[in-house]
Amino acid sequence: MPTFTAPDGAHLAYTDVGTGPAVLLLHGWSLDASMWEYQVSALVEAGYRCVTPDRRGHGRSEVTGSGYDLDTLAGDVDALAAHLDLREVTLVAHSMGTCEAVRWLARGTDRVARAVLVGAMTPHLVGVVGPEFVASLVADLRADRPAWFADGAPAYFATRGTGAWVSQALVDDGVRTILRTPLEVQIACLRTFAGTDLTEDLTRVEVPTLVVHGDADASAPFEITGRPTAELLPKARLRLYPGGPHGLYVTAKEAVTADLLDFIATGA
Repeated sequence: MPTFTAPDGAHLAYTDVGTGPAVLLLHGWSLDASMWEYQVSALVEAGYRCVTPDRRGHGRSEVTGSGYDLDTLAGDVDALAAHLDLREVTLVAHSMGTCEAVRWLARGTDRVARAVLVGAMTPHLVGVVGPEFVASLVADLRADRPAWFADGAPAYFATRGTGAWVSQALVDDGVRTILRTPLEVQIACLRTFAGTDLTEDLTRVEVPTLVVHGDADASAPFEITGRPTAELLPKARLRLYPGGPHGLYVTAKEAVTADLLDFIATGA
């Protein structure tokens, strides 16, 4: 896996496969670039180049002692785009990755043509759920994080009302990936994406943006994340999945990929 050097000297890993127009995909909290494997396979087959970084502290990237604030993380994404000289990019992000994407776009970049936010964690979770809720999550992670992630799998992957469910093998693989991310990195990132107010950032995003969300998302409830995100973005298109959970990239992978391909073709 190739690496690049972030502005603070951190060595960060990424994959770069396919040829054609560039799609840059940012992964969710505690996961790594491999979460996008189904979308990457389809996009490469459709004639696109897919770049998928591992956030610092995740996957094969260096575990750093600092830099988990959104300004640094957005700077990491910007440094990768500059390293590869990506242009006219379709930026795709899930969960915590949507916070990085919004901060990068709000700071200003001419490299992105359009964006897709899947299961957005914006604009400001702590502003709704309160700091006590985040503190309780941190306590649960420190007490028994394998159990916490395993117990949350049904809400993360199940589709309400249809009985749809991914395989247990896929769930187990996801949990293994998550548990390779160090606990203190998970906690730092949780505090960042939940605690940073991105309300103003959203209003400064100038590119057309597709907001993809499930109305049964337990991790990022639509009424406090997806809906206000779409309302604040100047050029938003909302795609709401009835019964859809947070893990849409696997639970509804064919539909997500189809919506992504359609938006690349028509959304800008």
